Amino acid sequence: MDILETLTTDYKNFPQNQTYHIYAQDVYFKDPLNEFRGLDRYKQMIQLISTWFLQPRLDLHQIQRQGAQIRTDWTLSWTTPLPWKPRIAISGWSELQLNAEEQIIAHIDYWHCSRFDVLKQHFSSTATAP
Repeated sequence: MDILETLTTDYKNFPQNQTYHIYAQDVYFKDPLNEFRGLDRYKQMIQLISTWFLQPRLDLHQIQRQGAQIRTDWTLSWTTPLPWKPRIAISGWSELQLNAEEQIIAHIDYWHCSRFDVLKQHFSSTATAP
């Protein structure tokens, strides 16, 4: 299976059954909330999502590769475990950089909204009830 097929499968299964061997041990990760280096930290972040968010889902809209660069466009959604159970959605894209061994050495996420916009979704009238 090539890396694009693997990533497509990982998005479909997210956050369960992720293929961590496609990441370098010292992978660099950055998103609007986190910045760190290391595969163990990356695994911990995915485990945190799986532990604290209800029904997390990562919908892949597009995946493209040019040389050692991969771009994915996606929407991440989940239900927050608050009494009114708001359904939250963040759309964005990821830029992945590969090394010569076809491992991801950098994974940088960008959001189409601000962190404040995400917080507001928890209290907006469009938040869904159970």
